[in-house]
Amino acid sequence: MSCQSISVDGLRLLIIDNHADSRELLKIFFEAEGSEVKTVASFSNALNIILHFQPDILISEIYLPDEAAHSLLPEIRNLEAKRGKYIPAIALTSFTTDEDRVYALKAGFQMYLSKPIDLDELAYLVANLSRSKQLNAPIFRY
Repeated sequence: MSCQSISVDGLRLLIIDNHADSRELLKIFFEAEGSEVKTVASFSNALNIILHFQPDILISEIYLPDEAAHSLLPEIRNLEAKRGKYIPAIALTSFTTDEDRVYALKAGFQMYLSKPIDLDELAYLVANLSRSKQLNAPIFRY
């Protein structure tokens, strides 16, 4: 990662994307940076992973075939309330309208990043979300 003052080393990341190439690219990148990474292709598979893997950060495509982010994040927030562990989330999307940004934030994502993504920028956002989580300070990026 280009910025030496922040790190994703040791973070547990869950990546949700229906494109196998995207999942693999993100997995390889973040594992090389020292993160532990699990990937899934759908929201329906994510809840089980969250229960057992307990990620620090969620990185997810907003729109997946037959699914939308607003269906997953409320369930995650309910799990968090029961477990007492908050999981910040970053939305990834090819759609870049103001409506899509608002949709992502209303769905419960703290940050929104348009594809194609810059891996260093994503790592920076992940590190900042992790740091804000430790400080209990929310970060919103538009």
